[in-house]
Amino acid sequence: MTVFIASLFLPKTIHFTLPGTPPRGSLSEKSQPAPTSDSKFNLQRQPSLFQPQVNVTTPPRTPTEERKPNEPFTNEDGLRIQLPPLEPPSQGLRAPIDRSSPTWGGRADQPMSRANSPPPSSLLEGVRNMNIKAREMGRMGITQPRTLARSESHDRVFAHANWKVVSADQGNGGLRNAAEAAAREGKLGEYTWVGTLGMPTDALNGTQQLQDIEDRLATEHDMLPVFCSDKDFDGHYSHFCKQILWPVFHYQIPDNPKSKAYEDHSWKYYVNVNQAFADKIVKNWKRGDVVWVHDYHLLLVPGMVRQKLPDAKIGFFLHVAFPSSEVFRCLAVRKQLLEGMLGANLVGFQIHEYTRHFLQTCSRILSAEATPDGLQLEDRFVDVINLPIGIDPVSLNQHREEQEVQKWMDIMRERYAGKKLIVARDKLDHVRGVRQKLLSYELFLNKNPEWRGQIVLIQVALSTSEKSELDATVSDIVTRVNSSWANLAYQPVVYLKQDIDYAQYLALLSIADALMITSQREGMNLTSHEYLFCQDGKISEKKHGSLILSEFTGTSSLFGGNELSVNPWDYNACANAILKALDMGDDEKERRWSKLYEAVNHHTGSHWFTEFMSRLDRVHEEQHRRDQTSVPRLSIPKLAQQYQRTGRRLFILDFEGTLVSWGPVNQIIPVSPQRTLDVLTDLLLDQRNTIYVMSGRRPEELDRLFHRLPNLGLIAENGCFLKDWGSTKWTEMADVEQIIKWKESVKNILTYYLERTPGAEIEERRCSLIFHYKSAEDYEAALRQASDCASHINDACEEQHVHAIPLDGCVLVEPIDWTKSTAAERIFTDLKAGLAPDAQHESPVDFLMVIGDGREDEKVFKWANTLGTDGVVKEVVTVSLGTRNTEATATLTQGVSGVLMTLQKLAQSA
Repeated sequence: MTVFIASLFLPKTIHFTLPGTPPRGSLSEKSQPAPTSDSKFNLQRQPSLFQPQVNVTTPPRTPTEERKPNEPFTNEDGLRIQLPPLEPPSQGLRAPIDRSSPTWGGRADQPMSRANSPPPSSLLEGVRNMNIKAREMGRMGITQPRTLARSESHDRVFAHANWKVVSADQGNGGLRNAAEAAAREGKLGEYTWVGTLGMPTDALNGTQQLQDIEDRLATEHDMLPVFCSDKDFDGHYSHFCKQILWPVFHYQIPDNPKSKAYEDHSWKYYVNVNQAFADKIVKNWKRGDVVWVHDYHLLLVPGMVRQKLPDAKIGFFLHVAFPSSEVFRCLAVRKQLLEGMLGANLVGFQIHEYTRHFLQTCSRILSAEATPDGLQLEDRFVDVINLPIGIDPVSLNQHREEQEVQKWMDIMRERYAGKKLIVARDKLDHVRGVRQKLLSYELFLNKNPEWRGQIVLIQVALSTSEKSELDATVSDIVTRVNSSWANLAYQPVVYLKQDIDYAQYLALLSIADALMITSQREGMNLTSHEYLFCQDGKISEKKHGSLILSEFTGTSSLFGGNELSVNPWDYNACANAILKALDMGDDEKERRWSKLYEAVNHHTGSHWFTEFMSRLDRVHEEQHRRDQTSVPRLSIPKLAQQYQRTGRRLFILDFEGTLVSWGPVNQIIPVSPQRTLDVLTDLLLDQRNTIYVMSGRRPEELDRLFHRLPNLGLIAENGCFLKDWGSTKWTEMADVEQIIKWKESVKNILTYYLERTPGAEIEERRCSLIFHYKSAEDYEAALRQASDCASHINDACEEQHVHAIPLDGCVLVEPIDWTKSTAAERIFTDLKAGLAPDAQHESPVDFLMVIGDGREDEKVFKWANTLGTDGVVKEVVTVSLGTRNTEATATLTQGVSGVLMTLQKLAQSA
């Protein structure tokens, strides 16, 4: 069995050695500083990854494995894709030389991109950018990329150049860490990465180079490269992912005129890249293999793979936040994205909040039935879980013990002796809250003058792809703070506009007195995990520093309030949190840190990886077992044998759609009810048989239908009312007072949508309400209103233990606490209580048969099957007539007539 791990970027890429390139290890090469750790977010990056941007004489190169193996990675939330430098700087902590990291198509050791990015919002801006690029490339002695990228000479150079596989400096490092940790611990067997090389490949099309690269990656590194056109990748990644999906997933709705959300050009590229991934997986998949797709770049892949491989075991995990339905519905392609994700057997999110948002969004947009475990679709069930990712403590610990880390700790201790250090490392965008952090710090210094001269904030800021107003605003704040309180011996803010190397990063986390994270929204923040791990005192003095953490990060939900939780927009609260972090006593610090450290050690990357895979195995097996194509047809001869060899029999039979066919759900139009009554009468002639009929109808309706069968038991309104066989009185199973309370709230909501849906109507039952819209004047509009209505009720009335279920042409609102299953359990308990005193431990029945066709019958099937599995009932038969996946152990394809014929044969066999 192979696990296919599909992520946008492979852990490896290709380095080409071109004529004139300095040999590895030469003086000219070593004299250049190492590439910065987060190549995606460096200073002066252009909006498109395909736009070359080089601003030094010697072009940057791809880091290789020659320098040091086992490079540490972190995921996109942690912003850490770090490769250790060749040589550390000889001075103290400082910002590295301002240079762009390798970009898609912007490196001298990889081909130029042939993609033409969509024009900028301003033509003058476009001309200015082209001139800047031309000057930069001219200083390098390279022809303008517009000419070179399309020239035959360029293609020939790379088609015959020497190349080697090197470690990539982009991608989801948290995922890589987790997979490596799981493999190291023996919890992951054979696995293969599926992803792009992170470089343009159009120049290599049709060459032997491309085939050789693919063969080398497959045979030596267990990686399947996905080759898509440069144009497709640019439109997919630079435009749809980064300018539409990323902002929306982080509650930054792209509503400005420059936004690409108003153009449809990038969606087709997103589809093309996702299809390329799906095709690569399908081509290499074998029965028994597992497909695990990752993150928002590949939302369509699960559905595309499912279409070609209906039986495949597919998982999907979203590493970033998932927004509320109100935000997600702003996407024009919202339905396609959700349907793509639901191609998986198991959909995973970082925390419960994102899981809830996803379930609500699917319920609202797709009218799917959301349950605590997942989503019930028309033909199958999709499990949904939350499982936070973590770091790899073993790998991190190895890197902490390196001499380079200790060296930097000594340098920083000397430089900041007697000072309290607050550290931070963030991408400089509106989501990460750097501006809010600096304003809060400025407010802290204004309110607490006694701390001036004693505290330093070190802010590492990874610049975004373009110069922005935020960049200027942050610089202004830093300048204002430093000009107010700095002197020759003191600088209150150390602002680094480029990343530091990994050794400096670990040293900084180890000696810090506090880490401050003020993200406005973040899927998971692994920097906080690394900080807490580095504060254990094993390589430095015992610090146990405080963690100031935004409540809007996924990490915040893991720490149980032991962090100093803040709202980034509340500057006073953030300033007070800084003061508390500095004034906190050692005992409280250690107590808080111990709890936080325990959480970090529990939610490791290895635990996340293996737990998800184990859950995927279980849910796939359960879903396959419940699939209609896997459930056998009911065997009448075998059923007759089971029936004949038992003496105490209980039948629990659904009414609508099982014993009779019905017209519209709000009208009582049974077809051939007389035959149903005759079959039940024949079964009741055998005194060993006890029969209950369950229905969603009101008690008085069932009384009118079955008044001639006094020995028949009845369940009304899906379990809210029970009438025992031989009795004339109904028992209220539900709490009527509680129902009256929630009905008042729900009626107001239903009335609101009724006024906006001409032709709809509300049906009130004793324990439920039904919003009917099948006869609405505009059915499509009514369907949207019904989805919003169900979502509204589920959001507003969750604490009242009531839920709304979208059905065909209606929305059913009913209590959660009383179901057909709770009524069936009550019946079984009462039958057992009626046994003779000397039979207290015997089962009241030795034959139990449940037949149904609807959603509400599934819980009864599950309950009955458990009785059979546990040996409580000797013979258990559960039969489904529906087309959806089911808990039943058998199916009947002849519908109502098949049920009546089966029951008639049982009555005759006695």
